[in-house]
Amino acid sequence: MPEAFDLKTFLSDLPHLPGVYRHIDAQDEVLYVGKARDLKRRVSSYFQKSGHGPRIEHMLARVVRTEITVTRTEAEALILENNLIKRLKPRYNILFRDDKSYPYLHLTAHKAPRIVYYRGSTHGPGRFFGPYPNSWAVRETIQILQKVFRLRTCEDSVYAHRTRPCLLYQIGRCSAPCVNLISPEDYQADVERAIRFLEGRASEVLEDIERRMTAAAERQDFEQAAALRDQMRALAKVLQQQTMEQVGDDSADIIAVELAGGRVCVNLAMVRAGRHLGDKPLFPTQAQDESAEEVLSAFVAQHYADNPAPPVLVCSHALSDPDLAPLLAEQHGHRIRVLTRPQGARRAWLEQAQRNARLALAQRLSESSAR
Repeated sequence: MPEAFDLKTFLSDLPHLPGVYRHIDAQDEVLYVGKARDLKRRVSSYFQKSGHGPRIEHMLARVVRTEITVTRTEAEALILENNLIKRLKPRYNILFRDDKSYPYLHLTAHKAPRIVYYRGSTHGPGRFFGPYPNSWAVRETIQILQKVFRLRTCEDSVYAHRTRPCLLYQIGRCSAPCVNLISPEDYQADVERAIRFLEGRASEVLEDIERRMTAAAERQDFEQAAALRDQMRALAKVLQQQTMEQVGDDSADIIAVELAGGRVCVNLAMVRAGRHLGDKPLFPTQAQDESAEEVLSAFVAQHYADNPAPPVLVCSHALSDPDLAPLLAEQHGHRIRVLTRPQGARRAWLEQAQRNARLALAQRLSESSAR
């Protein structure tokens, strides 16, 4: 029979060190996982203070023991906490059940690189751009790259066996490197321009195309000059459509939290290289008794444990954990700013994200009441 848990001795022996704690019930189920800069102070606060919210009070009534794991740093504790939450899905943690990983645009490492919609690890060969909030945003970007830079999307098996160009070449969506209608050097130049466009350097790409068009016209290569003119027009049209949303090469995530009818919605919008890529609503569980600040902190900690963090997070509320942004910065290797009172385009993005969160929440409540 296991030795009875002595809370008083356990609390007195806790170290003043960073780490992760797990509250466990009589059935040996982990009820809650948390991280702490100071384990002694944080874990003791559960048992020596009153005024916890209903969810935590209900959880504490079931706790029969607590276990800890000491880590070297608080950043390590953050990573371990989120790995445990993801694996154990404790019933009293705020959980974001998002089964699908976020999609990316993959530019392969082939001699004639291909643009592909992609989900999974981004550690393989080639270049990965994203993440994108949804599949539609990736496919829209692929269409832009086809229209402007005419990069191939076909499978390798199709590419290797072509003897004449396909329909995409006929409609101006591919330059047909499969049958050498473009030289490897010129195709690679288009790939490099596409990369610069995805990195937010579109004006630089326009200037480059214009220079090449002028040079082609001067040497009386009018066919090449006309092709570059068409490419420049296509890119200018794309940029004109995006003018309202561009702030240079700004990259940010916009996170809006809305609470209504006992439900919570977190709406995540993504801006990469000045392009607003769209948004995605998420509905956490075990969040109905929590403040918007607590829900926001839980989302930020869990989401950026698995996904790259941009340099700016534009948020509808302050983080309940002020140490979270520095910890994420340490984890991701770059500074992360959290803005709650944005100006200009960022303010417009946040207002739109809040509207979308309210709409998504209203729809979810309506669906629930109709059942």
